[in-house]
Amino acid sequence: MAKSTRYIFVTGGVASSLGKGIAAAGLGTLLIQRGVSAEIMKLDPYLNVDPGTMSPFQHGEVFVTDDGAETDLDLGHYERFLDKPTSRLNSATAGQVYENVIRKERRGDYLGSTVQVIPHITDEVKRRILATAREKKPDVLLIEIGGTVGDIESLPFLEAIRQFPYDVGKENCLFLHLTLLPYISASGESKTKPTQHSVKALREIGIQPDGLILRTEHAMDAGQRRKIAMFCNVEERAVFESVNVGVIYEVPLMLHRQGLDEWVCRKLGIESSEAHIADWENLIARIHSARQEVRIGVVGKYIELNDAYISIYESLKAAAYHEDARLEIVKIDSEQSPEQLSEALAAVDGVLIPGGFGPRGIEGKIFAATWAREHKVPYFGICLGMQVAMIAFARSVCGIGDANSTEFNEHTNNPVIDLMTTQKAVLNLGGTMRLGAYPMKIKKGTKAESVYKATEAQERHRHRYEVNNVDRPRLEEMGMVISGTFEETDLVEMIELKEHPWYVGCQFHPEFQSRPLKPHPLFKGFVAAAITQRKSIAAKGAARG
Repeated sequence: MAKSTRYIFVTGGVASSLGKGIAAAGLGTLLIQRGVSAEIMKLDPYLNVDPGTMSPFQHGEVFVTDDGAETDLDLGHYERFLDKPTSRLNSATAGQVYENVIRKERRGDYLGSTVQVIPHITDEVKRRILATAREKKPDVLLIEIGGTVGDIESLPFLEAIRQFPYDVGKENCLFLHLTLLPYISASGESKTKPTQHSVKALREIGIQPDGLILRTEHAMDAGQRRKIAMFCNVEERAVFESVNVGVIYEVPLMLHRQGLDEWVCRKLGIESSEAHIADWENLIARIHSARQEVRIGVVGKYIELNDAYISIYESLKAAAYHEDARLEIVKIDSEQSPEQLSEALAAVDGVLIPGGFGPRGIEGKIFAATWAREHKVPYFGICLGMQVAMIAFARSVCGIGDANSTEFNEHTNNPVIDLMTTQKAVLNLGGTMRLGAYPMKIKKGTKAESVYKATEAQERHRHRYEVNNVDRPRLEEMGMVISGTFEETDLVEMIELKEHPWYVGCQFHPEFQSRPLKPHPLFKGFVAAAITQRKSIAAKGAARG
């Protein structure tokens, strides 16, 4: 047990998607800015071992860590706010917990015992929390509990954290509960009753929250704060609010203005300095003062789901922030007709095709990659986006009319993209792709080298199909530049075109390493090229006028 670690448990009530992860990440950021080392982990109550096989419609984006864990998208928020990598230790699901307990039972570890939710499942949950604290040795470990109070599936996790203070000392634990303070427009007032009921449900489980964070559209008045404190049995000083903001990176500043970080340090007996938040203040100032504009078209099949491409969107925003530009993301459905796609693509300054799986909408993505190449519009293809760029190039430049990926046509005669030999024998889909961080060798004299300012990099992967090396010589002969490779197996990591302002593809996912204060160089390069494109078109229009 890591005795020096303090634990903050963040639970949610009333409704899901209120922003527990962002609130926890915001608090973690403030603690770090006060000189306190902090880590965050997510406990998800679903029975999937991980979200790797779940549809974006069900779960949104799957975030991948350096060590290859497929995790909840909240870990992306953790990394972007705290500016530190997470690992599989930072994520645990009910599926992993039950799987490990059942494995132990089969092995005979519980010989003679009746295996039950209490104590075996709850002990496994506590073991994982303590293992994270022991391995990472933070001053503070924040633990976000997925779901909302009252969900049947989250009860074992809540019972585990109820017991936790008795294991590590009550003085080392703090419970924060985030709920909704709904605004009723008909009566023109916010209602506290849902929060009261949520806290009541939490107390019935045996957990008394030390503090509350109220998600609200309108700031609370003094009367509401007193009422909530009295009926929820918390000190008035410990009732905080999270008012809707235009940019999520304002959340740490908003919580700091209310003194959440100072209150937490006082409650847990942590000595700390004042929070150094100048970098975050400067970022928000730049966002609000940006004068130039840029429009990026994201071509995909999950465009109606913001969470499906959340790291892509945040990476584009971060790059735009640092170019002093206001970003407009234009979501383009790849299942539209060529005519509709052409019209949509003509209205943007840059085209990005993100990763994905399956054949739906794939021809629309190939069309978009071809359109961007032919019209000299900056293009950035990520994972599948690089693969469709290769297919498009093979078809229209190399004359391989039926070029394809075996993911979309397993009988194609020209599989430009194919499974690696090691993947062809895979039977289980979960956790069997090329996952996590791999080193890349960057070719000198390329755009890749110019943006990375290096000839080596390490990037995170999540894919099963690769560029078929059999077709590489023909593509390179016709002008495709292989600018990055994984030398160990000579796999293609990056491609680009010389006679184009910016036509770059990468097999990995750079969005997983981009930060609001440190945007990824590939996103910076792409957004800068799109801004240049916009200025060029404006200048030509002015000259004609």
